[in-house]
Amino acid sequence: MERLDAFMARANTAYYAAQDPFADFTTAPEISQVFGELLGLWAAMQWQAMGAPSPVILAEAGPGRGTLMADALRAIRRMVPDFAAALQLHLVENSPRLRTVQAAKLPGAIWHDTLDTLPRGPLLLLANEFLDALPIRQFVRRGSGWAERYVADGAFTEQPAAALDRAADDGEVVEVDEVAITLTTALAERIAAQGGAALFIDYGPATSAPGDSLQALRGGTAANPLADPGSADLTAHVDFAALAQAARSVGAAVHGPLPQGLFLARLGLFQRTGALARTQQPATASRLLESAKRLAEPDQMGRLFKVLAVCHPALPLPAGFSE
Repeated sequence: MERLDAFMARANTAYYAAQDPFADFTTAPEISQVFGELLGLWAAMQWQAMGAPSPVILAEAGPGRGTLMADALRAIRRMVPDFAAALQLHLVENSPRLRTVQAAKLPGAIWHDTLDTLPRGPLLLLANEFLDALPIRQFVRRGSGWAERYVADGAFTEQPAAALDRAADDGEVVEVDEVAITLTTALAERIAAQGGAALFIDYGPATSAPGDSLQALRGGTAANPLADPGSADLTAHVDFAALAQAARSVGAAVHGPLPQGLFLARLGLFQRTGALARTQQPATASRLLESAKRLAEPDQMGRLFKVLAVCHPALPLPAGFSE
């Protein structure tokens, strides 16, 4: 019998070590090159607002195939060459197989298993669909008390739990992003003390609410998250409200969460995609425009996915968060 967070951590470690996640799902950087370009230029604007420190750490947590960062660096080199010269590239990735894929696209990068080993100094961090794969705990309201979910023989079992300071009706599930909260708190402390900004893009509600969001994808379709651990990607909705509260509690400034579609539109998603499309053949141009819609339309990725920025309190309101 394992507590759910331990089960999820073990399953995802095995999955990312042995499986190709991109056979099971597609992330925003793989949908459109403009996504990574905009995030790279967002980081460049933060660097300029920080006073253009040199050197500066540009890091990505969960870099996947390296597509986002490759697109980001291409835009940075073209538009803000001084930032390109100042940055030191670091990647937080503990899968040896994915590190090999990333190295082919991002020569010269330095890898880390966790955020804790990033060097000291001003930091600009990008993290797209990173938080959703971190382990969660689940609690169930049972009458006047609480139970916590464990996994045994491919099914949930419950054990009595201490009182939880969350509102829920009898039988409702409440998820606690304990690992994500700890990570965000430590990162916010670092940013408040040493300077910088972090941008998280992931899916989940803007406010904390009860509900079981644990899910698995295998072969691009929904699967039983408790069956065959290591054969499917396990994820859960991110509790953005809890992460924002944790970051503010240690002195960082927090902006958002904001719907992804609105954020990308404010950064120029459609203008950049339109300019790119005009240089292509009609079929390719149409695919580019459809990709932008997929990222931004409310009934696709635009509303479910949210954007949260954690910044040094002296920095001005970041691009994309003002009307």
